[in-house]
Amino acid sequence: MGDLSILVLHGPNLNLLGQREPGIYGSLSLAEINRLLTVEAQKLQVVVTSAQSNHEGVLVDAIHQALGQHQGILINAGAYTHTSVALRDAIAAVNLPTVEVHLSNIYRREDFRHHSYIAPVSIGQISGFGAQSYLLGLQALVHFLRKKDEV
Repeated sequence: MGDLSILVLHGPNLNLLGQREPGIYGSLSLAEINRLLTVEAQKLQVVVTSAQSNHEGVLVDAIHQALGQHQGILINAGAYTHTSVALRDAIAAVNLPTVEVHLSNIYRREDFRHHSYIAPVSIGQISGFGAQSYLLGLQALVHFLRKKDEV
């Protein structure tokens, strides 16, 4: 089995983590979350590449470019989760196993946050565990990819 490479995408406003509504999103910065992901990736013996953008098209381009480069995608699409048919279509188009993650439990928040365009094209969704959501999502994605390779 070759080395697994996972693309981690962070959507809009996640560059403000640590300062933005810490009661909801926690006090860790995006750099700290990426560092935790790198440490977890080393334990799992996979490679992670992280990117953040506030621009929908940049995220769509990153998903397209993942094809042939990465075996899976871990995505926190932020507010685009609830609005972006373009991100949904990009994930469906590349057909790479994708796990959706959120720091907060989106189902305990405003009604408009309860709908995800990403979930139907994802293998799973993890929300509500703060930065741990990312680590759990990475573990689940790697487990899924390795199980798939065994078949």
